[in-house]
Parts: sequence; C-alpha cells; structure tokens
Amino acid sequence: MDEIKEKLSYICSQFRIEGEILVYRWIPSGHINTAYYAAVYDGKEIYQLLIQRINTYVFRDPVGMMRNIERITEHIRSQEPTMEKRRRLHFRHTAERKNYVALKDGVVANEKEVDFQDPSVEFWRVYNFIEFSTSFETAEGNPEVLRMSGVAFGKFLRLLKDFDAGSLMESIPHFHDTRFRLNAFFQAVDEDVMGRVKEAQEEIEIIRENRDFAETLCRAIDNGELPIRVTHNDTKTNNILFDKDTLDPLVVIDLDTCMPGLACYDFGDTIRFAACTAEEDQPDGMSLDLDLMRAYTKGYLEEVRDVLTEAEIQSLPIGAAVITLELASRFLLDYLVGDKYFRIDYPEQNLRRAQAQLVLFQDMMKHMDDMQKIVQELSASSKEQV
Repeated sequence: MDEIKEKLSYICSQFRIEGEILVYRWIPSGHINTAYYAAVYDGKEIYQLLIQRINTYVFRDPVGMMRNIERITEHIRSQEPTMEKRRRLHFRHTAERKNYVALKDGVVANEKEVDFQDPSVEFWRVYNFIEFSTSFETAEGNPEVLRMSGVAFGKFLRLLKDFDAGSLMESIPHFHDTRFRLNAFFQAVDEDVMGRVKEAQEEIEIIRENRDFAETLCRAIDNGELPIRVTHNDTKTNNILFDKDTLDPLVVIDLDTCMPGLACYDFGDTIRFAACTAEEDQPDGMSLDLDLMRAYTKGYLEEVRDVLTEAEIQSLPIGAAVITLELASRFLLDYLVGDKYFRIDYPEQNLRRAQAQLVLFQDMMKHMDDMQKIVQELSASSKEQV
C-alpha cells in the first residue's frame, strides 16, 4: 500500500469507516486545503468520501471552525427537514462524536494538547461525496451557471437569516475587515522583507489611491447601516455542487470561512470571480461582464429580495468593487512576504493575481452606475414577484 493510501485508510478508520480503499485521487482545486476523493468498500457497500486536511496556518482554530460548520449544517437541516440527502453536507463523526481528527506524527492526538502550528500536527475531516454532481471552476461564460449560482448562494443566506451570526467563532479574524487588511498590506510594503516592493510600485499606488473608497463598507458597519449576517465568505462557483444533468444547484460546500459578515461581500466575491472575462491571474483581457453580473443578480435576488434591507441591496455593487480591491491587496501582500498564504503554481502568480484584480476593480468603477442600475431593476422585479 502506498503512503498516501495508508494514511487515508487510517483516517477513515478514525471516523468508523472500515474497509479497503478501492481508488483515491488528489483534488487539485482550491488555494488552501488539501483534499482527496476516496471510494471505500467494506465488503457490503461502497462509500464515496471526500477527505480533507485543513491548512492550520490559515485556520488557526480548526476545532472552532468545525464547531461553526456543525451548527450551520444542523440549522440548515432544521429549516428544511425533508431535504434530499444529496442536497446537504454530511460530515462523518468519530466514536467521540467529533467531526474532525487531529494527528501528531501520523497518530491520533488530543487536540487540546497539540500546537496546530507544529508541522508534525495534521487536522483532518471526512464527509460524504455527493454523487452525480459537478462544479464549475468558472462560469465559463454561461449566464445560466451564474443565475443558478445566485440561486444557490441566495438560498444559503435565506436559510440562515434567523441564525445568530454573533454566536459564530471568526475562523479567520478580520477576514473581510478591509481597513485591517489594508493596514497589514501597507505595513508589508514598509517592511519589504523579500525586497519585492520595487516590482509592484504601480500596483501599490493604485491601492493607495483607492484606500478611502475601500473602507466604505467598514464605515457603514461602524455607523450601523448594514446588518451583520452569517456569510460564506468564499462564494466562488466551484463552491457549489450542481446536478450533472439539470444544472440544478444541490448544495453550497466549503463552509470553512462561514462567520459574521456582510451580504454584499458574498455577492461581490462571486461577481469578482465569475462575472469577468479572464482567469484570476490573467490581467490581460480582464474586465467585468455585465451580462454575467445580471444573470447572477437575478438568481440571487429571487431568493433574498424579501430578506435584505434596502441599504443592503444598494451596497451590492459596492461590495463587488471593494472585495476586488481588498483581494488585490491580499494577493500582493502575500507576494511581498514570500507567498505564505495562497498556493502558487509559479513564482510570480500572486503578483499576477493582484494585477488582474486591480484591472477588474478599475473596470468595475467605470461601470458602477451600470451595476447599480442592474441591481435596482432586478430588485424591483423580484419585489413584484414576492
């Protein structure tokens, strides 16, 4: 048995899944965690599973994060108790009813006695693979994929509208605190630990010039103008599983970053990621696709028009621009400090990611009036249907 297969078998056994791994494969998508698909046969039945190692450099309190996920998934099931099995996430539990397992030097350890920053410590979870499903790394220019993505993330917010967001642990503190992010960015610029600032002068100046706009939503929070909700905080199309045949959205996945936040950040992150004309690290040809933005907004507002306040609806296009600029600063910060956070495939990828996001941000600002008109038009239409 090869080393990875042996480890995956050991992890499965801790979740009371005994049997032979017939096949496994590494799943390359995602910047943060490491994931494997595995099919396990126990002599009677084949179990299809996703087995994930959590990046504890990013998620410093993985136990608290998994507690968040448990509470959120239970709440969603309570809202729709007859929900079809393939439309919900089902995490496996150990004999101690934990939805995770901590390993030290490859052996189960007490999570209260280990340091998750220790490289010999690993944090794993297992959940059921949802059959006959597919996901999209991008919308591939397909408005219907964007509309159904809007339905999926809108429904996710709607099902959690009565959940006390303040009761959740912040799995990544200050995750969408744009003011905090920019302070950290400019500190990295001043320190220049890798000597890379000279390669990013133009990008740094764009961020500096738009710093006041970037803090628009922080001021809205300070003034109590926008409510804090349970937000997903990673609303990419590849975090939705769709039915392979019908494209019906089945379930929102990767709930690691679920915590208190603003609806407009979740809305904006999908627009940033999917309603654009180039890959996340390709500045050439990058722009906002208003048709795709319209498609997503339509599906989203059909689900949440009666949930969001008028101030939240007006904030949606601003959220798209702010989060695009914020992520540009995060990509560039990671480049400046030596690429510690985001997984990279080539040395300058985080710089290219930052450049692409800045091009997209500037195009969004040029089309802010158009974005506002789309939101208001579809909001009025959705309100009539409600």
